[in-house]
Amino acid sequence: MRIEDLRPAKGAKKRRKIVGRGPGSGHGKTSTRGHKGQMSRTGKGTTPGFEGGQMPLIRKMPKRGFSKRINKGHTIVNLDNLAALKKETSITPELLKEKGLIKNSADFVKVLGDGEIKIPINIKAHAFSKTALEKIKNVGGKCEIIT
Repeated sequence: MRIEDLRPAKGAKKRRKIVGRGPGSGHGKTSTRGHKGQMSRTGKGTTPGFEGGQMPLIRKMPKRGFSKRINKGHTIVNLDNLAALKKETSITPELLKEKGLIKNSADFVKVLGDGEIKIPINIKAHAFSKTALEKIKNVGGKCEIIT
């Protein structure tokens, strides 16, 4: 026995129903759809949750919870990323974009306190976390909030 001799078991594969080929086929005229009605039409079927015109259960249920507003254009920068800019004394969003740390200088930039910083820097950003403020001021740097 070789691989090309293998066949599915008898009765395992059914022939596809061929419809709309005349009355002699047994599946002619209405093509097994019956007469009239929603299910006999082309494009038949309904959307999920449709209950035949009755008020759907999903619309009867009370709404719970909320959807969080998605902040678009927010960019975060950590202190360990800023530590890589050793030569720069004054850091702005434009400089961060130039160095490739953020995608767009017009974005809302927030500085987070992840990582360590050893040199004093002056940084301008839209927001700072408490830990970032503490770490920058402990080293002798300045934080300026852009409005």
